[in-house]
Amino acid sequence: MTFISGDQAILHIDLDALVANWRRLGGMAPQAECAAVVKADAYGVGAAEVGKALQKAGCRRFFVAHSEEALALRQALPDATIHILHGPTMGGEAELAAANLTPVLSTPGQIAAWSQLAKKLGRRLPAALHVDTGMNRLGLSEAEAYAVATDPSRLDGIDLAFVMSHLACSDEPDHPLNRQQADSFAALRQRFPNLKGSLANSAGIFLGPDFHHDILRPGIALYGANPLDPSAGPRREASRMAEVVHLQGKILQVRSVDRGMTVGYGAGYIVEKPTQIATVAVGYADGFSRALSGRGNAIIKGRQGHVRVPIAGRVSMDLITLDVSALDVGDCPPGTPVSLLGGGIDIDEQAALAGTIGYELLTQLGRRYRRIYKSAA
Repeated sequence: MTFISGDQAILHIDLDALVANWRRLGGMAPQAECAAVVKADAYGVGAAEVGKALQKAGCRRFFVAHSEEALALRQALPDATIHILHGPTMGGEAELAAANLTPVLSTPGQIAAWSQLAKKLGRRLPAALHVDTGMNRLGLSEAEAYAVATDPSRLDGIDLAFVMSHLACSDEPDHPLNRQQADSFAALRQRFPNLKGSLANSAGIFLGPDFHHDILRPGIALYGANPLDPSAGPRREASRMAEVVHLQGKILQVRSVDRGMTVGYGAGYIVEKPTQIATVAVGYADGFSRALSGRGNAIIKGRQGHVRVPIAGRVSMDLITLDVSALDVGDCPPGTPVSLLGGGIDIDEQAALAGTIGYELLTQLGRRYRRIYKSAA
């Protein structure tokens, strides 16, 4: 049973805005297929709900990180193409094949195991090939990729859908590694002339046609965060996406705190003048970063409009405290909603105050929120 009138925080997720972001990104490379990265439970937003909305909009290809994520998503999307970026785990290949999942093969061992399973099953199995071009994280080395290209027997029983690589610095458009990786990938594709290519993540889409190839893999931009680093200057404003996530907590009480008194754990926040402190039912157990203690902001709608107020003191497990002195008395009684992400609080701005990135704030969104999905579809 859901206690609608309780103090539970609400996470509003605008699926229409998410679909609009996907269409915008795909429209930047109309010759390419626009897939969707929905790993980490669709960056904390909900992979099943996001997957269904995007599939209805025309998305046919999805990427997750783990095998477990792929198996769960298959329940929501029985007909979609689902790629596993980490590839098949040793001993778990048969379960993936039975669920018609498509691993991204990153090592000679994964290639061999997938090929052996295809022979055992007596049918060809789909896969993609990941080649490293400078990230030095996952993927075949250049030498390993060329060995596969020159010895097709290594791929016996495997239907390769595309070859991919991953950009290390695409959020910084002027970083020289972007061009190096683009050139390396272009050269690599000549070794696999009949395969499609996939290089561009969210930020990579904004780098232009040399990075687009055949399959786009947007992730963070789908969910409303800006894929470009602040160093991108005016180009960053052009990459601003539609807001998807709006997190609202509720005020539990407001109290008057006199000059010289302290607020919260550790008594680290000392009040310098008579102050109104509002306590909100959200904390780090909800995935609201403790790093925002004394640094983050919130927005409350008062009679004079939307007012930005600072977090006062530490973020605790279930609560945060706000300095609401800027609001008129009576503007924030118990139950008043407070915007903590979205609703005027830019997720990338809040992340910067926490000393992190929007990815982390999104993916650590907790399960205690009441989730409301908005969709006109």
